Amino acid sequence: MDEKMTIENSQKSTEQAREFKVGDLAVYPAHGVGKIEAIEKKVVGGNEHDFYVMKIFENSMVIMIPVWNVEQVGLRDVINRDNIADVYDVISKECEMIIDKQAWNRRHKEYMDKIRTGSIYDVAEVYRDLSILKNAKDLSFGERKLYDTAQILLVSELSTASGKGQEIILSKIESFFND
Repeated sequence: MDEKMTIENSQKSTEQAREFKVGDLAVYPAHGVGKIEAIEKKVVGGNEHDFYVMKIFENSMVIMIPVWNVEQVGLRDVINRDNIADVYDVISKECEMIIDKQAWNRRHKEYMDKIRTGSIYDVAEVYRDLSILKNAKDLSFGERKLYDTAQILLVSELSTASGKGQEIILSKIESFFND
């Protein structure tokens, strides 16, 4: 965990000063990788503000993010190629299966909170835990949706960071859980 925090803290220190330009790729928490399509001025509450207009690749959703609120919403750069191995380490790490002792709604809340952080390492933990659980028993509908969300977020960002196709990345992350 210390390594994960060190990596994230070093990323956050560069994120705080990060200004995105049109054409930049970025990650919006819980939605995934997208492209900054424009920077627009809008009047809100009588004041003029700049907004990033971001189009999410996965579902073509368009999100407007106030430039002054980038850090708070968690908009960040796609991880760099050097950090891909760290994500794979999180996915492949052995973990205790205390999951079965928790009520699924409590697990669901914890997993949603991790996904909302925008951290690819937290998303990798959710994917890992639900993959292990999936191999042990059938996932509930809610758990299955979280599993699918975590998988989409991981595959999208790892594919973008590595320049490899999504099918290759999906095969790689699934291989950690094949018997």
